[in-house]
Amino acid sequence: MKQFSCLMLFLILSYSGYGYEERNLLEKQADVIRLKEILVPNQKWVPYPKYTDREGWDALTKEHKQMLIRRGEKQLNYEWKVIKATDYLEYERTGNRKIMENPNSSNNNAIADLAIAELAEGKGRFIDQLINGIVYSCEMTSWALSAHLPAQHSKRSLPDYTEHIIDLVSGDMGALLSWVYYFFHEEFDKVDPIISKRLYKEIKERIIDTYIQEDRFWWMAFDYKGQLVNNWNPWCNANVLQCFLLLENDKNKLADAVYRTMVSVDKFINYVHSDGACEEGPSYWGHAAGKMYDYLQLLYDATGGKLSLYTNPLIRNMGEYISRTYVGDGWVVNFADASAKGGGDAGLIFRYGKAIGSDEMQKYAAWLSRKKGGIVITSGRDIFRTLQCLLYSEDMQKTTPVHQTPEVTWYPETQFCYLKNKKGFFLAVKGGYNNESHNHNDVGTFSLYYNAVPVIIDAGVGTYTRQTFGKERYTIWTMQSNYHNLPMINGVPQKFGSEYKATDVVLDKKKKQLSMNIATAYPDNAEVEKWIRTYRLRDSSLDISDDFILKKLKNENQVNFLLWGDIDLNTAGKVKISVEGQIVELHYDKSLFTPSLETILLTDPRLSNVWGEKIFRLSLTAKKMVEKGRYVFSVKAL
Repeated sequence: MKQFSCLMLFLILSYSGYGYEERNLLEKQADVIRLKEILVPNQKWVPYPKYTDREGWDALTKEHKQMLIRRGEKQLNYEWKVIKATDYLEYERTGNRKIMENPNSSNNNAIADLAIAELAEGKGRFIDQLINGIVYSCEMTSWALSAHLPAQHSKRSLPDYTEHIIDLVSGDMGALLSWVYYFFHEEFDKVDPIISKRLYKEIKERIIDTYIQEDRFWWMAFDYKGQLVNNWNPWCNANVLQCFLLLENDKNKLADAVYRTMVSVDKFINYVHSDGACEEGPSYWGHAAGKMYDYLQLLYDATGGKLSLYTNPLIRNMGEYISRTYVGDGWVVNFADASAKGGGDAGLIFRYGKAIGSDEMQKYAAWLSRKKGGIVITSGRDIFRTLQCLLYSEDMQKTTPVHQTPEVTWYPETQFCYLKNKKGFFLAVKGGYNNESHNHNDVGTFSLYYNAVPVIIDAGVGTYTRQTFGKERYTIWTMQSNYHNLPMINGVPQKFGSEYKATDVVLDKKKKQLSMNIATAYPDNAEVEKWIRTYRLRDSSLDISDDFILKKLKNENQVNFLLWGDIDLNTAGKVKISVEGQIVELHYDKSLFTPSLETILLTDPRLSNVWGEKIFRLSLTAKKMVEKGRYVFSVKAL
């Protein structure tokens, strides 16, 4: 889409949903012939020391060495967990994913900790236990999660030995074990050559051959026909690329494979809006833009810097989104399935920022790192990021820590808007459409923060189950517009689908005012002709107005607000919200509305860990049904 000048006071955008644009940035950089010329052969591109280079590892791990060794020592007596057939079947029986995922994740993390500890120490102390984990993994029928195994032809959640599935975790394992093979295969051969042979065979069959032979995985998006392309694409492709770069030494086969990944990742980059916002929210940034960066960095290294997208404005926009979405004190803007707490992986943000030359990202990463008590070397099965953390930790320590973002941040295609004032308010509003990745049917919703504390909130999402991504998704309350800060028009909530979207979106940067027609996000039975919601952030308040025209009167309109903390409704026309020492009042016209407060008990730890035991839905129900009207609300600090 056309870029809008940042000097314009008024920005207007008609929105059609998908922003797919045939940029094909990677394919324009190199074809297969070019790749054969520029790919560095035989793993000479790897920027880390060989296992036997003890001085190199001492220099790389520095002050982190003993911590990495202690992390591995905790796994020396680890009891490898058996994942039973019924653990896989539980997904289709009850929807429970965790019964299979938790022990699987524990095993995989143990392998990673042992590998990094052995690289740090280099005395062979962790080799035997590492072999135990490798052999156990090779004996597993599949490395994929039960929740993702319905991609099998059987459509079942029990692994089928006749086929292989590349999902997020099987890809992670392929990449992890490829690094283990690269660093340790000679050490394994001293114990028994069959270990390395078996490991190579399993990675090749499960990941390398499967990727070349199969086009059917949805995340590949080779045959793009308007479908969603989300974080799965760069995540899986970054994993696959590592497997090829570390195991494939035939120049022709490697070039073909790398180009195949480029064609696939181009589909993700084509899908992302030009503004670079992550429609999946900040919790997914590390898996979407962050994994794209991992992929691009691998390509950069593997071609000696001859293949790079780091100067492209889109890649920069995608990176700086993560610093813009941070509110403060650990709180972030959490549209879609994102959590309200976070901030991102400081090391990843720093590396991305350094690659694209973004001072904003590098300084934010350093600031985030200081808040967390210093450099954190990541752990877990994503061993590439652990290695990269070590490689860049010294640079991040030398960077000045600052988090500073503009008072107005606007993503015109994704329709995210962040507005701040000097009195401590931070307003986040979204337009968009109701088929974004991890969508919540929430066109036009907002979150409001006061002194970095959320006061009008987006609950986020609960623990993932089968229902979360199935036909029952929108029966879950967190996915419904009536549990967001939105109206129920004629008693009707918003509906899922790309056609349900914001229209006539107008931003006035000077006034810090955003308006949009959200009538187009509601189904026909809402009988709404127009519903213009306008947000204006003033120096000392947030003003919200709803101007509407209805085609027919069916039920009372109801305007909802999601709150937490202590809520006081004792004064008509005012709702006092007190949370974490911050107090604001929501003002409404008492002659127009009857207020009610619903207590929502949070039994799901993914929600209660953020908000506590309960949150509230404030419902302002219209006393009269009218075909045309205007509602006005104001939030003021006390």
